[in-house]
Amino acid sequence: MCIILVRVIRSVVRHPIHFQTMSTRQSSDIVKFKESLKAAKEIVILSGAGISAESGIPTFRGAGGYWRKYQASSLATPEAFRSSPSLVWEFYHYRREVAAQAQPNAGHIAIAKFEMKYGVEKKVTVITQNVDGLHERAGTKNLIELHGNLFKTRCTKCKEVLANTDIPICEALANRGAPDANIVGSDIPIKSLPHCKKENCSGLLRPHIIWFGESLEPAILEKAGEAMESCDVCLVVGTSSVVYPAAMFAPQAAQRGAIVAEFNIEPTPATPDFHYYFEGPCGKTLPVALSD
Repeated sequence: MCIILVRVIRSVVRHPIHFQTMSTRQSSDIVKFKESLKAAKEIVILSGAGISAESGIPTFRGAGGYWRKYQASSLATPEAFRSSPSLVWEFYHYRREVAAQAQPNAGHIAIAKFEMKYGVEKKVTVITQNVDGLHERAGTKNLIELHGNLFKTRCTKCKEVLANTDIPICEALANRGAPDANIVGSDIPIKSLPHCKKENCSGLLRPHIIWFGESLEPAILEKAGEAMESCDVCLVVGTSSVVYPAAMFAPQAAQRGAIVAEFNIEPTPATPDFHYYFEGPCGKTLPVALSD
């Protein structure tokens, strides 16, 4: 756990959020929110699965979070990869195919256009929990990907991280990964899975994703923490605010005085913490909120 996360946790403990007080300040006044946005010097947009769901990306959370007969979260672990790397690669090949076919929606595009227009006079940072690459494809430049990226690989031997958009990433994964509940296991030999091409390495590649049981990269978390600590305004977009450490970011920003606005299809456990709440699909609410 890096220093910035420890600092955030300590601050939350020292200064517990007063839910009743914050809830009375909550508003859906878009005009007033735009005034705060216009006056802000540093803005953070914190996005989660909800914005990508509008582009057809499965969230893999909750009761419907299954791929074949497996709970998706059970495959997103180092233990699962050690036990059956071919099965895990089939799962991620499927996810890569879905993400590659998806298109950035109006919410992604509104964020990218806002950054393009105001990124010189304001510091605009997008922090995402998503791994699908849709923010980047929409045109966002100052992007922090907390949980990695489906289109990057990491060598289990030399640790090199490389971008890779090949579909399939290797011949053995062609026509594999279908979410058919009748398919059990995977028979792809390990030697046929993606391997490092660096000279004298040839290590097995894994998706560059932060799996359950793994810590976020300290440098990434530090960068995100710094942005959250200095922002004037924070937009919470399509995230349930229950996945840590990101779940602490916006409430902590609100506690220290930053203006926080939540954009979601329904209230979340953190909604009472924030100043503004705008209900509806991000693809409809964000273009309005981020336009002149």
